[in-house]
Amino acid sequence: HVQLVESGGGSVQAGGSLRLSCVASEYAGCMGWFRQAPGKEREGVACSSTNSDVTYYADSVKGRFTISRNGDGYTLFLQMNSLKPDDTAMYYCASAPLYGASCLAWPTPSRFDYWGQGTQVTVSS
Repeated sequence: HVQLVESGGGSVQAGGSLRLSCVASEYAGCMGWFRQAPGKEREGVACSSTNSDVTYYADSVKGRFTISRNGDGYTLFLQMNSLKPDDTAMYYCASAPLYGASCLAWPTPSRFDYWGQGTQVTVSS
């Protein structure tokens, strides 16, 4: 059972930056970031394969967000630049151990087996 702990959320003004982190308790395979705003469905933001050689991004964040993992692959990061009010949401880290090499689980939330508790990101205009 993989445990995921996120950190790094907060409140910023539009145009600002935040860096989210997610630490996994054990091998987590494909790891991704999802977000959910009030009244909206959970959506995929970005994901990374185990070796970081495969990454996917939602169109809405391409060019502004960067996903990465540390050397041992147990920590996942999301660097968020040029933040917009539309980026305001609860951000969740998720793990899909069976999709480690390909990350084909993304962007379907039901294919991710383990989830963190979430970290709030609020962007004001």
